[in-house]
Amino acid sequence: MTDDLRQAIGELEGMAVAGLRERYAEVFGEPTRSGNRRWLVRRIAWRLQAQEEGGLSERARRRAAELGRDADIRLRPPEWVNAAPPPGDLRTASGRLCAKRDDRLPAPGTVLTRRYKGREHRVTVLPGGFEYEGRAFKSLSAVAHAITGSHWNGMLFFGLAKRKDAEEATE
Repeated sequence: MTDDLRQAIGELEGMAVAGLRERYAEVFGEPTRSGNRRWLVRRIAWRLQAQEEGGLSERARRRAAELGRDADIRLRPPEWVNAAPPPGDLRTASGRLCAKRDDRLPAPGTVLTRRYKGREHRVTVLPGGFEYEGRAFKSLSAVAHAITGSHWNGMLFFGLAKRKDAEEATE
Protein backbone atom coordinates (compact mmCIF):
# COMPACT_ATOMS: atom_id res chain seq x y z
CA MET A 1 0.00 0.00 0.00
CA THR A 2 1.39 3.37 -0.97
CA ASP A 3 1.72 6.34 1.35
CA ASP A 4 -0.87 8.27 -0.70
CA LEU A 5 -3.40 5.48 -0.23
CA ARG A 6 -2.65 5.28 3.51
CA GLN A 7 -3.19 9.03 3.78
CA ALA A 8 -6.47 8.90 1.80
CA ILE A 9 -7.79 6.12 4.04
CA GLY A 10 -6.65 8.00 7.15
CA GLU A 11 -8.56 11.09 6.00
CA LEU A 12 -11.74 9.02 5.83
CA GLU A 13 -11.60 8.43 9.59
CA GLY A 14 -11.87 12.18 10.27
CA MET A 15 -14.73 12.85 7.84
CA ALA A 16 -18.36 13.41 8.82
CA VAL A 17 -21.08 11.17 7.39
CA ALA A 18 -22.12 13.79 4.83
CA GLY A 19 -18.55 13.99 3.52
CA LEU A 20 -18.28 10.20 3.44
CA ARG A 21 -21.47 9.97 1.40
CA GLU A 22 -20.06 12.48 -1.10
CA ARG A 23 -16.78 10.55 -1.25
CA TYR A 24 -18.72 7.29 -1.75
CA ALA A 25 -20.53 8.83 -4.74
CA GLU A 26 -17.18 9.92 -6.23
CA VAL A 27 -15.54 6.54 -5.77
CA PHE A 28 -18.45 4.27 -6.73
CA GLY A 29 -20.16 6.54 -9.26
CA GLU A 30 -23.54 6.32 -7.51
CA PRO A 31 -25.06 7.72 -4.32
CA THR A 32 -25.62 5.68 -1.18
CA ARG A 33 -28.56 5.70 1.20
CA SER A 34 -26.43 4.50 4.10
CA GLY A 35 -25.74 6.77 7.03
CA ASN A 36 -23.63 4.19 8.83
CA ARG A 37 -20.27 5.89 9.26
CA ARG A 38 -18.25 2.73 9.96
CA TRP A 39 -19.67 0.95 6.91
CA LEU A 40 -19.01 3.94 4.64
CA VAL A 41 -15.38 4.21 5.79
CA ARG A 42 -14.79 0.49 5.19
CA ARG A 43 -16.48 0.42 1.77
CA ILE A 44 -14.64 3.50 0.52
CA ALA A 45 -11.29 2.22 1.84
CA TRP A 46 -11.90 -1.14 0.14
CA ARG A 47 -12.75 0.56 -3.15
CA LEU A 48 -9.68 2.82 -3.01
CA GLN A 49 -7.46 -0.22 -2.40
CA ALA A 50 -9.16 -2.17 -5.20
CA GLN A 51 -8.64 0.71 -7.63
CA GLU A 52 -4.96 0.99 -6.76
CA GLU A 53 -4.12 -2.69 -6.55
CA GLY A 54 -6.38 -4.02 -9.28
CA GLY A 55 -9.33 -5.53 -7.40
CA LEU A 56 -10.36 -9.16 -7.72
CA SER A 57 -8.75 -11.57 -10.13
CA GLU A 58 -10.76 -12.78 -13.12
CA ARG A 59 -11.02 -16.23 -11.52
CA ALA A 60 -12.48 -14.72 -8.32
CA ARG A 61 -14.96 -12.64 -10.36
CA ARG A 62 -16.16 -15.76 -12.23
CA ARG A 63 -16.59 -17.65 -8.96
CA ALA A 64 -18.53 -14.79 -7.37
CA ALA A 65 -20.81 -14.59 -10.41
CA GLU A 66 -21.33 -18.34 -10.23
CA LEU A 67 -22.26 -18.15 -6.54
CA GLY A 68 -24.51 -15.16 -7.18
CA ARG A 69 -26.55 -17.06 -9.75
CA ASP A 70 -27.27 -19.82 -7.22
CA ALA A 71 -28.20 -17.54 -4.32
CA ASP A 72 -31.60 -16.05 -3.57
CA ILE A 73 -30.32 -12.57 -2.77
CA ARG A 74 -32.59 -9.86 -1.37
CA LEU A 75 -31.53 -6.36 -0.47
CA ARG A 76 -34.82 -5.63 1.32
CA PRO A 77 -37.59 -7.82 2.68
CA PRO A 78 -40.61 -8.14 0.40
CA GLU A 79 -43.38 -5.57 0.94
CA TRP A 80 -45.82 -8.19 2.26
CA VAL A 81 -43.60 -9.04 5.25
CA ASN A 82 -44.65 -6.01 7.31
CA ALA A 83 -48.06 -5.46 5.71
CA ALA A 84 -51.28 -6.33 7.52
CA PRO A 85 -53.08 -9.34 6.05
CA PRO A 86 -56.02 -8.66 3.73
CA PRO A 87 -59.38 -8.62 5.59
CA GLY A 88 -60.55 -11.98 4.24
CA ASP A 89 -57.19 -13.68 4.81
CA LEU A 90 -57.24 -13.96 8.62
CA ARG A 91 -56.53 -17.39 10.00
CA THR A 92 -57.09 -18.94 13.38
CA ALA A 93 -54.04 -20.40 15.06
CA SER A 94 -54.57 -23.65 16.89
CA GLY A 95 -52.33 -25.16 19.54
CA ARG A 96 -50.36 -23.56 22.33
CA LEU A 97 -48.28 -20.46 21.69
CA CYS A 98 -46.62 -20.32 25.12
CA ALA A 99 -45.51 -23.22 27.29
CA LYS A 100 -46.22 -21.48 30.64
CA ARG A 101 -48.58 -18.66 31.50
CA ASP A 102 -47.23 -15.61 33.34
CA ASP A 103 -49.09 -14.93 36.60
CA ARG A 104 -48.82 -11.16 36.05
CA LEU A 105 -51.08 -11.34 32.97
CA PRO A 106 -54.82 -10.76 33.19
CA ALA A 107 -57.26 -13.55 32.34
CA PRO A 108 -57.76 -14.61 28.70
CA GLY A 109 -60.36 -12.45 27.00
CA THR A 110 -59.19 -9.27 28.74
CA VAL A 111 -58.61 -6.34 26.39
CA LEU A 112 -55.55 -4.21 27.15
CA THR A 113 -55.59 -0.67 25.80
CA ARG A 114 -52.73 1.73 25.38
CA ARG A 115 -52.74 5.17 23.82
CA TYR A 116 -49.60 5.71 21.73
CA LYS A 117 -48.90 8.64 19.41
CA GLY A 118 -52.52 9.79 19.45
CA ARG A 119 -53.98 6.37 18.62
CA GLU A 120 -55.61 3.84 20.91
CA HIS A 121 -54.25 0.30 20.52
CA ARG A 122 -56.32 -2.67 21.74
CA VAL A 123 -54.78 -6.07 22.49
CA THR A 124 -56.80 -9.13 23.47
CA VAL A 125 -55.23 -11.58 25.92
CA LEU A 126 -55.52 -15.14 24.58
CA PRO A 127 -54.96 -18.38 26.52
CA GLY A 128 -51.55 -18.80 24.87
CA GLY A 129 -50.61 -15.38 23.55
CA PHE A 130 -52.09 -12.08 22.36
CA GLU A 131 -54.14 -10.83 19.43
CA TYR A 132 -53.53 -7.40 17.92
CA GLU A 133 -55.13 -6.20 14.67
CA GLY A 134 -56.02 -9.74 13.63
CA ARG A 135 -52.52 -11.13 14.19
CA ALA A 136 -51.40 -13.53 16.93
CA PHE A 137 -48.32 -12.72 18.99
CA LYS A 138 -46.45 -14.86 21.51
CA SER A 139 -45.55 -12.00 23.84
CA LEU A 140 -46.60 -8.50 24.83
CA SER A 141 -43.11 -7.32 23.90
CA ALA A 142 -43.73 -8.49 20.32
CA VAL A 143 -47.01 -6.53 20.28
CA ALA A 144 -45.26 -3.43 21.65
CA HIS A 145 -42.61 -3.80 18.93
CA ALA A 146 -45.31 -4.06 16.24
CA ILE A 147 -46.92 -0.87 17.56
CA THR A 148 -43.80 1.26 18.12
CA GLY A 149 -41.25 -0.21 15.74
CA SER A 150 -38.72 -0.40 18.57
CA HIS A 151 -37.99 -2.82 21.37
CA TRP A 152 -40.06 -2.38 24.54
CA ASN A 153 -40.75 -4.46 27.60
CA GLY A 154 -44.38 -5.38 26.90
CA MET A 155 -45.37 -5.42 30.57
CA LEU A 156 -44.07 -1.85 31.01
CA PHE A 157 -45.57 -0.66 27.72
CA PHE A 158 -49.06 -1.82 28.71
CA GLY A 159 -48.73 -0.74 32.35
CA LEU A 160 -48.78 -4.25 33.85
CA ALA A 161 -45.44 -3.76 35.62
CA LYS A 162 -43.55 -0.87 37.10
CA ARG A 163 -39.91 0.01 36.55
CA LYS A 164 -37.59 -1.36 39.24
CA ASP A 165 -35.84 1.99 39.72
CA ALA A 166 -39.24 3.65 40.38
CA GLU A 167 -40.09 0.99 42.98
CA GLU A 168 -36.74 1.44 44.72
CA ALA A 169 -37.26 5.21 44.88
CA THR A 170 -40.58 4.78 46.73
CA GLU A 171 -39.14 2.40 49.36
